[in-house]
This record gives sequence, structure tokens and C-alpha cells, in this order.
Amino acid sequence: MARDKTKSSSSSAPASPATAAEMSRTRQFIETYRMTKKSDRWIGLILLGTFLVAAALGFVVFGVLLPVSGFVGWIIAISGTLMLGVLAPLIVFGRRAQNAAYHQMEGQPGAAAAALRMLRRGWRTDPAIAFTKQQDILHRVVGPPGIVLIGEGNPHRLRQLMATERRKHERVAAEVPIHEVMCGNDEGQVPLPKLVRHVQKLGRQVKGAELTDVLNRLKALDAQRTNIPIPKGPVPTSMKGMRGNLRGR
Repeated sequence: MARDKTKSSSSSAPASPATAAEMSRTRQFIETYRMTKKSDRWIGLILLGTFLVAAALGFVVFGVLLPVSGFVGWIIAISGTLMLGVLAPLIVFGRRAQNAAYHQMEGQPGAAAAALRMLRRGWRTDPAIAFTKQQDILHRVVGPPGIVLIGEGNPHRLRQLMATERRKHERVAAEVPIHEVMCGNDEGQVPLPKLVRHVQKLGRQVKGAELTDVLNRLKALDAQRTNIPIPKGPVPTSMKGMRGNLRGR
């Protein structure tokens, strides 16, 4: 009886953190695949074809061209085939999943803020620091280029909103470069899929120690803002989750 109780208690024990994390990553990967398939219906065949081509290339490189024969040669050939066969589809899947996420977010209020979450360490993103009644939104990114004001919405209303916010920021950080970017598909605007890359290419004009001082000044500016509710409409957050999924976190 005691042994039966011990067995039953051990079988009902909760899963270890490693097992739970592994299950969570698998579930996230499946959800990312489903999200991608909604706008990229050939993703399954594309990944299968990528696997076959990469595996064949790996077998040729590691099994035929390398001057290693015998048992060791077969081990190297199989390992190289599997390595390229798995790595290539993961790279293709990551890029197509990212494009699918951009495609599904495009046109939604706050889509630019979700895309900006792909920025790595050294960047600070403050979504919806200002907006109009017509749901034109202005976001702020602080990083190596300085202060970047990013607007999404009607260009004419955004210009006035950006000019107002630029004056406010110049009062507290006059010596810091301030950039203005409009996210959209019209002339002079930056498309959503290219937004993060465009911001990263603005240059490196502010050092790490100076960034801390800039952020402290901006806190004082933000504290003076009135608490106005964010415009209606969901702010998508799938980009951040997808980035973690594709990195295996």
C-alpha cells in the first residue's frame, strides 16, 4: 500500500520547470506557424522544399566533397545533412513569419509600436505619447540616434502633432538630435516592415551614459502630460512574442 501511494504521488507530481518551458516553446512555435499560415498558405510546402534542398546540399558537401571515408565519414555526412536540413527551414520560417506578422498588423492602430518592440537592448520605446481624436498616434524611441518621433495616421495631422511634440522635447533636451519618421505606404513614409531597420540606420549620435540623462529628462516631460485614454483599437503585441519564439526563449 505504501509503495502504491509513493508511485501515485510521484506520478502526479508537477512537471519540472524545464519540461514546462519546453512545452511552452512548442506551443508558441505552433501558434506562430498557425499565424503565419493565415497569410502564407504555402508555408508548409516551402519549408519542406527548403529542408530537402538544404539536406541534399549538406550531404553533397559533407559526404562527397570532404576527403573523409569510412564510419567517421558517414557520421560527418549525416550530421552535416541534418544540420543544414534543420537550420535552413528555421531561417526561412523566421523571415516569413515576421513578414506575415507585419502583414496582419498593418493598418491597425498601434502597429508601429508593436514593430518597434523588435529593437534590442539600448533602445527605449514609449508608445502613444501623443495622439489626435482621429486616432493618429505618435510614438517615441530613444536610442543611439537620439530621440525618434514615429507617427502613424494622416500625414497632415501628424505634421502638426510632430511639430508640437518636437518643441516640447527640445525644451528638455535641446542638444539631443530629434528625428521624425512617418510610418505608412505613401510617398515619404516608411513601410511597417522596414520601420525597425530604418530607425537603426539613423546613426549613432548619443552614447550610453548620455542616454540615461536623456531618459531622466523625458520622465519629467511625461509627468506633465495629462492622462488621456489611448485611442480605441487594439495595440498588437504579437511581434514581441514572435521574436521570443523564434529565438527559442
